[in-house]
Amino acid sequence: DSELLSDLMRKHQMRICSDPVDIEAQTVSGIKSQHKCRTDWFDHDDPTANGDYEVLSDLLSIYPRQICPQPIAIEVQTISGEPASNASDHFLNYDATYGFACVNADQRRRSCEDYKVRFTCPKEFCQVTQQCRTQWMSSDTPSDEGDVESILQLMKTFPGQVCVNPVSIEAKTTSGISARHTGDTFLSYDVSFGFACINEKQKNKQCEDYQVIFTCPSDFCQGKFSCKWDSF
Repeated sequence: DSELLSDLMRKHQMRICSDPVDIEAQTVSGIKSQHKCRTDWFDHDDPTANGDYEVLSDLLSIYPRQICPQPIAIEVQTISGEPASNASDHFLNYDATYGFACVNADQRRRSCEDYKVRFTCPKEFCQVTQQCRTQWMSSDTPSDEGDVESILQLMKTFPGQVCVNPVSIEAKTTSGISARHTGDTFLSYDVSFGFACINEKQKNKQCEDYQVIFTCPSDFCQGKFSCKWDSF
């Protein structure tokens, strides 16, 4: 169910202001929505070349764990903070399923404005992101055999900062690219061993340089250990 401001203004002329300062939603039976879980603002693209594309699938790859895969709503503004509904641009896409797209060729006189987006997510997403998580860690480089970030080695390199029984692991390159999008093949990527990428198993015989982060049981962060509550 999408109730876009631009659509509502066309349907209910003179009954909605063009620059609202807040929004409230409820079901048609009168039950108020309790969703308050919103992401940060994201501006991945610029209106050069074809236009400005803030596509959900791209943003999920660039900002892993910072955006829910199935948002409830999307909000769009220019980078100066003006609501997209106030701009004179025509939008190809403006929904929580695809994201946002403004094509330069579709505009009458000029290119698209530069836009940023944020999403409203299910409340469970915000609850998950408040989990007990470690810092990003890297104890190895992809020299010799490859890049191995084992839990045992990380516990030695970073004493007191890694739990012995993590509930999840995430890996990315030291430049910030999610491990799932590098094309490398992994020997191990789990909470039992940790992470391992072997050079000879790769097409180009060289792994990327990786770092890992763990989600730990909540009592690990509440205990004596040096761990932070990681939120976005």
